[in-house]
Amino acid sequence: MYNGKRFKALTVLDTFSRESLAIYVDKSIKGEQVCEELEKIKAARGLLNKIKVDNGPEFISRALDAWSYFNKVKLDYSRPGTPTDNPHIESFNGSFRDECLNMNWFMSLEDARDKVERWRRDYNEFRPHSALTYLTPAEFTRKTGSEAV
Repeated sequence: MYNGKRFKALTVLDTFSRESLAIYVDKSIKGEQVCEELEKIKAARGLLNKIKVDNGPEFISRALDAWSYFNKVKLDYSRPGTPTDNPHIESFNGSFRDECLNMNWFMSLEDARDKVERWRRDYNEFRPHSALTYLTPAEFTRKTGSEAV
């Protein structure tokens, strides 16, 4: 932010449709907040039986472990220090960093949330992807009916 304070962003991506399902922004992110975001996605889209995550403290938490158990969702952890285990999210995060985080001046946490959400919507609705036969992620999702994470 403008004052040197940092914030974190939890990015959730549907690797089939390349659609950004959520970008949660806060001062810090704990397992409980990850669970809350996944519950919102579950209510809107449903869930598959496996979610790929890294080894951050928010993903190895008891809260997320319990959530995955009760929702019958397998957490597929990438190997520590191997971003190549999840290339889709690494590519997405690189675009997010280059095109949103590095290009904006954030005046507050609320300002960051607003700008990040506008970028996410633009990414989903107006940016065609070659891997999706040059459809946007939103168009691809509508066309294929891929409504699960």
